Amino acid sequence: MRAGFHVSTKGGYREAARRAAAFGAEAYQYFPKNPRSLAVKSFDRAEALRCAEFCAERAIVSIAHSPYPTNVASEDADHRAQTVLSLLNDLEIAEACGSLGVVVHFGVYKGPDPLEGYRNAVVTLSAVSQQWRGKAKLLIENQAGDHTFMGTTMEELAQIRGLCTDNRNIGFCLDTCHLFASGTWDGSPDADWLRKAQALGVIEHLAAVHLNDSVYPSGEKRDRHAVIGEGHIGEPGLTWLLRHPLLAGTPFVLETPSGQDGTHREQLALIRRMGGA
Repeated sequence: MRAGFHVSTKGGYREAARRAAAFGAEAYQYFPKNPRSLAVKSFDRAEALRCAEFCAERAIVSIAHSPYPTNVASEDADHRAQTVLSLLNDLEIAEACGSLGVVVHFGVYKGPDPLEGYRNAVVTLSAVSQQWRGKAKLLIENQAGDHTFMGTTMEELAQIRGLCTDNRNIGFCLDTCHLFASGTWDGSPDADWLRKAQALGVIEHLAAVHLNDSVYPSGEKRDRHAVIGEGHIGEPGLTWLLRHPLLAGTPFVLETPSGQDGTHREQLALIRRMGGA
C-alpha cells in the first residue's frame, strides 16, 4: 500500500518530496502553484526535474492538485478559458515533477440549465486534453454535493470522461469524505459504489484516492475532513477500502488535519495497520 499526505511546496518541489520522504511516505500531494490563483506560473524546470529524480530513486509517487478557483463547469466563459490555461500549466509542472497527474474537481454550475453545466465541463476538459501531450493526467475528483448537485456519482464520473475528446489523458481521483458526505457511501464495507465504479470503468482509470474521514454524518453534503479514526466513516469501512484488491498499489493520500504532534505520522501508522502493512 502506498500512503502519504498533502505537503507544502515551501522551499521548492524537491523540498516537498523530501518533506514527504522524511515521514516515510510512499506518496504525496502538493499544489503546483498558488492555490488561490489561476495565474500561470513560470517555474524552475531544473528544480522540478530534481524533484522527479528524488522521487524515482525512492519509489515515491505524487499527484498535484489544481488551485481552488479552478472550475471546469462555470457558467462564465472567460473563467473557463482561464481554467484551461491554468490546467495546462498545472500539467506542465506536474509532468516536470514526475507526478501521476493533476486533480481537478468535477465543477460547479449555478446557472438555470443543469445540462449546461455538464456540457461546460466536457468542453473545458476536452480543450485541455486536446492540447496536452504529456504523460501526467487530468484526474477528475468526485464532489461532496455541498456546492452543487454535480459530480457525486460513479455514473457521472464515467460519463463525463466518456464524452471528452482525447480522454486517454483523463483519469480519476476518488475522495472518501466526498463519497460519504454526498450520501454515495454510508461507510459500510462491501459498498455498492465500488462495484459500480468497477463496472463503469472508473477503477480502471483511477490514479489516486484522497483518504479522508468526515466530520459530519453520511448524506449531510458538508465537506469537512476529519482525522482518520475520529470521524463518522468508521474504521471498518476504511479498512475494507485500504485492503480491497481492486485498489492494491493505488496511492492513498491524506488531506486531513494534522495530529496532536503537528504531523500526520500517527495517521500514517494507523492506516498502514488498517491496510495490513
